[in-house]
Amino acid sequence: MSSNHHHVDNQRDPSGYLETAIEKIIFRSRWILSIFYLILVATLLLVCIKFLQEFFHLATTFWGASDAEFVTGVLQIVDKTLLGNLLILIIFSGYENFVSIIGTARFNPDRPKWMGGVDFANLKLKLIGSIVALSGINLLASFLEIEGVNKDNLGWMVGIHITFVFTGLIFALSEKVMHSNSGHE
Repeated sequence: MSSNHHHVDNQRDPSGYLETAIEKIIFRSRWILSIFYLILVATLLLVCIKFLQEFFHLATTFWGASDAEFVTGVLQIVDKTLLGNLLILIIFSGYENFVSIIGTARFNPDRPKWMGGVDFANLKLKLIGSIVALSGINLLASFLEIEGVNKDNLGWMVGIHITFVFTGLIFALSEKVMHSNSGHE
């Protein structure tokens, strides 16, 4: 009935046609974002190539590497893995939150359990958490190879990492407060 009423209104009011046309354009414009997600898929492929490159480097230097160099190599591989996980999270969650539900995955038994359950606030929290983890890995790698690290850069890295941690905590607390306040209304 509502769509018929809207249709009748459009017949009486020519501006209704314009309004409907504008709303359709705005609603369909979300599909422009699909280009962004396809580019992120291509970026995931580049991260995979970098991952393989890091692994190849670790494997070829394994026998001559010091413990610190070995751990740094492993941390670089973990870093790329976390980055790949982050990209998948952003691709799936962003697409489903802003473009369309991924229908091909709806009844697939391989569908990740979190898929479809990460809203925009959760996505931001996971993004901040991933940035803190990536920053921590890079900071730890720098500490392991402290001899070759510029001490001024190390101070900046620690400061930036603390800023990320602080920002993540503030954001998580604000989301918790907002969530608990919305439950009382």
